[in-house]
Amino acid sequence: MGTVSELCASSFQAFLCPTVRAGTPAAASVPDDLSPEEQQELESIRRRKKELLLDIQKLKDEIEEVTCEIENLGVTEERKSMQRNKQMAMGRKKFNMDHTKGIRFLIDSSLLKNTSEDIAKFLYKGEGLNKTAIGDYLGERDDFNIKVLHAFLELHEFTDLNLVQALRQFLWSFRLPGEAQKIDRMMEAFAQRYCHCNPGVFQSTDTCYVLSFAVIMLNTSLHNPNVKDKPSVQRFTAMNRGINDGGDLPEDLLRNLYESIKNEPFKIPEDDGNDLTHTFFNPDREGWLLKLGGRMKTWKRRWFILTDNCLYYFEYTTDKEPRGIIPLENLSIREVEDSKKPNCFELFIPNHKDQVIKACKTEADGRVVEGNHTFYRISAPTAEEKEEWIKSIKAAISKDPFYEMLAARKKKVSTLRGL
Repeated sequence: MGTVSELCASSFQAFLCPTVRAGTPAAASVPDDLSPEEQQELESIRRRKKELLLDIQKLKDEIEEVTCEIENLGVTEERKSMQRNKQMAMGRKKFNMDHTKGIRFLIDSSLLKNTSEDIAKFLYKGEGLNKTAIGDYLGERDDFNIKVLHAFLELHEFTDLNLVQALRQFLWSFRLPGEAQKIDRMMEAFAQRYCHCNPGVFQSTDTCYVLSFAVIMLNTSLHNPNVKDKPSVQRFTAMNRGINDGGDLPEDLLRNLYESIKNEPFKIPEDDGNDLTHTFFNPDREGWLLKLGGRMKTWKRRWFILTDNCLYYFEYTTDKEPRGIIPLENLSIREVEDSKKPNCFELFIPNHKDQVIKACKTEADGRVVEGNHTFYRISAPTAEEKEEWIKSIKAAISKDPFYEMLAARKKKVSTLRGL
């Protein structure tokens, strides 16, 4: 019937390629002339076979389980990535509507680290972000926002660039806000960064600050069609005498800056073609206010921009065209009390109570029509903002507030020099 070794080989072959037909008794393949030791050895081989079969089945089950986990892992990672992208898109949208809430959402969702460096990189990259919202966030006076502003500027490399080149790069990365205090903080930080990258070009950061403003105003004067009196290079040079800690800057430097701006105005970022910067660069003030309707006396939230002696209002900050335009010529402004809304002020025509203000608005069907307001009543979010809006509108009606800021800084420089 064969030796034990032959039976072992036969048994192992059967284990690998079983050929016993169903219904065949297992004992039929067992020789009856085996010694007790050989029978015991055969039983041991059979037990081992069963154990191996169980081990193989267990291994197959484990392989199937791991394969399933790997497949599920791929689906899970894809799902996580989709969820992350969805949350990031939501965070950008929230940021564009309210920069503080947007940043908080991104931090709470673990999409941003709560560090000035990480937030600065997020703003510098600017993917899907509204340039207005970036400028507003960077201009806030909160200590943390100021740290973000400086971290943001450290991402800009100004080494070996002249002032106009550096300003072009800086002003392309966001939209300069309208509030004077924000502009002051941002331009102060810019001057510090530029002087750090280019030591020895100016005697102090104050010199860089003043000249930067002079260049921005020169850009407006040369390229804004509403400005009729275009400054000459001689006038620009004369305006900036004595700003280098009492000394004069090289005339060639000033002439080069003038020619650079004259030949090529600042390019304004467009936020994928949907923001307002291409039309409303460097406004006097901007922000959300409530406006009382003309015919229908309902309050509606609108985004207001004050620039070029006009008050523009939009339904959303991303709108390309304003819903309404209010020229400020011949208008006055006053505080008023309203039983339904706090912090109100009005635009009106003095001494002509019932005269309709010359303004225009866009109807829902796209038609541009004349406004029908004899006064514009507006509500600010806080008493402080109401005062700021009144102050800014009064200044817009009378003169350019940038000149006041520049005069204040020049006075500061003169005072420090006299000590």
